[in-house]
Amino acid sequence: MGCAPSIHVSQSGVIYCRDSDESNSPHQTTTISQGAAALHGLFIKTDAADSIPSVLAYQSRQQPPPPSAGPRRKERREPGASAGARAPRCCGIEAETQTSTASAKQASTTEVQIGPMRLTQDPIQVLLIFAKEDNQSDGFWWACDRAGYRCNIARTPESALECFLDKHQEIIVIDHRNSRYFDAEDICRSIRATKPSEHTVILAVVPRTSADQEETSVLPLLNAGFNRQFMENSSITACYNELVQIEHGEVRSQFKLRACNAVFAALDHCQEAVEITSEDHVIQYVNPAFERMMGYHKGELIGKELTELPKSDKNRADILDTINTFIKKGKLYKSHRDEKYTGDNFQSESHSFKCKNRRKDSADVKSITSQSSDAPSLQARRYSSTARIHSMTIEAPITKVINIINAAQENSPITVAEALDRVLEILRTTELYSPQLGTKDEDPHTSDLVGGLMTGGLRRLSGNEYVFSKNMNLSHNHPSVPNTINDVPPCIAQLLDNEESWDFNIFELEAVTNKRPLVYLGLKVFARFGVSEFLNCSEATLRAWLQVIEANYHSSNSYHNSTHAADVLHATAFFLGKERVKGSLDHLDEVAALIAATIHDVDHPGRTNSFLCNAGSELAVLYNDMAVLESHHTALAFQLTTKDSKCNIFKNIDRNHYRTLRQAVIDMVLATEMTKHFEHVNKFVNSINKPMASEQTSSHSEGSDCECTANIKNFPDNQTLIKRMMIKCADVANPCRPLELCIEWAGRISEEYFAQTDEEKRQGLPVVMPVFDRNTCSIPKSQISFIDYFITDMFDAWDAFAHLPVLMQHLANNYKHWKTLDELKCKSLRLPSENNN
Repeated sequence: MGCAPSIHVSQSGVIYCRDSDESNSPHQTTTISQGAAALHGLFIKTDAADSIPSVLAYQSRQQPPPPSAGPRRKERREPGASAGARAPRCCGIEAETQTSTASAKQASTTEVQIGPMRLTQDPIQVLLIFAKEDNQSDGFWWACDRAGYRCNIARTPESALECFLDKHQEIIVIDHRNSRYFDAEDICRSIRATKPSEHTVILAVVPRTSADQEETSVLPLLNAGFNRQFMENSSITACYNELVQIEHGEVRSQFKLRACNAVFAALDHCQEAVEITSEDHVIQYVNPAFERMMGYHKGELIGKELTELPKSDKNRADILDTINTFIKKGKLYKSHRDEKYTGDNFQSESHSFKCKNRRKDSADVKSITSQSSDAPSLQARRYSSTARIHSMTIEAPITKVINIINAAQENSPITVAEALDRVLEILRTTELYSPQLGTKDEDPHTSDLVGGLMTGGLRRLSGNEYVFSKNMNLSHNHPSVPNTINDVPPCIAQLLDNEESWDFNIFELEAVTNKRPLVYLGLKVFARFGVSEFLNCSEATLRAWLQVIEANYHSSNSYHNSTHAADVLHATAFFLGKERVKGSLDHLDEVAALIAATIHDVDHPGRTNSFLCNAGSELAVLYNDMAVLESHHTALAFQLTTKDSKCNIFKNIDRNHYRTLRQAVIDMVLATEMTKHFEHVNKFVNSINKPMASEQTSSHSEGSDCECTANIKNFPDNQTLIKRMMIKCADVANPCRPLELCIEWAGRISEEYFAQTDEEKRQGLPVVMPVFDRNTCSIPKSQISFIDYFITDMFDAWDAFAHLPVLMQHLANNYKHWKTLDELKCKSLRLPSENNN
């Protein structure tokens, strides 16, 4: 098996990845090169310029003339070339001067160091752009010869640009003394419009000013793209000094910048998360791996202080403020590295690590071992134990994260180490995704609603004692013998013709079916998705199963009855019809989702998990106060299904398929428990929405959506997240239904909560949601709180994936309706119709 592929980046911007075991195999190399540069600019071309050779390349073995003698032009021409002959276009002859031994030595490559990097710099290349040969152009030519630079001369704008794109010279000297032959500023702009020019220094040769003449401003030259100006001076020494200063100043700096660009290109392709900050802890760069790990886009991070993450629903402002406080306080510490590298050997150093921090009962392992030099056997045992721990292959992801943070703390600045202490403290909690509710100035409706739905249920009354009442008597409706339904009544069939529409009225179906909407809707939906064919069961078996399941829903509940189950089944089927959802899931996933929606609240007693735990019910005891109802729904559904062959829809499928299907159904029903709400939503956003948004941004092709769903299918974990999100949205889709249906559902759930509050008061139990007192409750306020806290973010995320404009429009209209009622101080709402009492 080969080693991991390595990433190589050249300073020219070319990236190539190569398997280290196949370094000699050209087909193992993938090259990514920069795109072609665009050329812009206006060229001025005269008849005089046509008679001048485009590019002159010299190759002279003569020594430069003494400064007083002036340059000898004739000796520099190619043998056999006449003055009027045009040289080949763009650097047709290599322009390399070779004079004295000193020059040859100077022309060799040099080594430049930037940080730990050693860079090899080739001889400097210079491009002279002069329309006519004169003392000034000769002065620069011989200066290049003396400095050991490689030099080319271009006579026209076109040849100058062509030569630069071929050679990428580090220094360009443009004649700006006379605009008769070409416009120097236009040439400069044209060169600056090319990609390679960002690391090139361009020098303008300007005419000398007389003593009584005021020197002109350099700003027009800088605006045109020039870096410097050179006052006309044909002295070789003056030209040489100017070029050498440029080399040791701007050119060397640009050379280092090219190396930095290569480093950043490598960081962009690195799989490890990298973040770069200033000395003041301001984030200046993060690589894509860091964005994926943190769940933020770089635009949200760059320019902010290290601990000032964007404040949004993903994090709490009080936590960010605490971290920021810790960083501003700082702490004093002294540390030394454990080891240092010298030559070819690693030499260990004894060291001390003293740190004043706010940790309680914590110690640094390396500090303990270094201070215990008088107990070598103890050290050996500790090192051996630590080695075994680090060599374990079975490690939880959160453990890996904590280990990485611990390692990063050792050599981090004190402010960062202090902040990481707080990070570790947060990571060691169990509820990483659930927000922490404040206690001050909190809306009581939101507080009670969220607290009642998301807490484990046990509430302290006084001291350390919990109050339990006698067990609730959960009545079970005994299923009647399944009826054979040969023909659906016309009134029901007519209603079901519209079942694929989101605006389908489930309450009308409830009325015409005498509170048995689940059987009829289930038969229609299951037939549409081919459930019988997948399960290899008869329609009679499926019909019998639906009747058994519906019979075990409590019709006495105002909300959690078979009508709610039918409503969730309808929403699930609607979501499964969306292109992206359909393309992301397999047929087994679709069947599991429909079954989960059908059974997700079977035998619901009309009371919350908190009530059952506080009351010490049999179910709470059986399931250890954890996901009590959700666990009961799935367990009972599978018991009812498998105990009678007449309704066992799983009896004919393969054992492996059954196990996979069963796990998928259980996972989806358990996802409807509200204590895990924010965990499921945040995982969906980070694992589905954000990667999908990145792919859509980077790819504008028509097939990008297909590629996205194909990528999701390749990762079963992503399919699981989609199924969880789908049933969660279907379960609480009431605020996204048409207003008439939304109002009816709001009245039904409120009545169920009112009944629970009444019973809690009668039995002396803790009142889980005090605001749901039928005498004082504001139903509009409770709906607003529910939408704000649970619905909006979840449906925004689901809409971004499944594209559901109809739902989002209903949500906006319904929210506006509740706001209007709230402003009118309406505390009551019509209760469910008499058929639901």
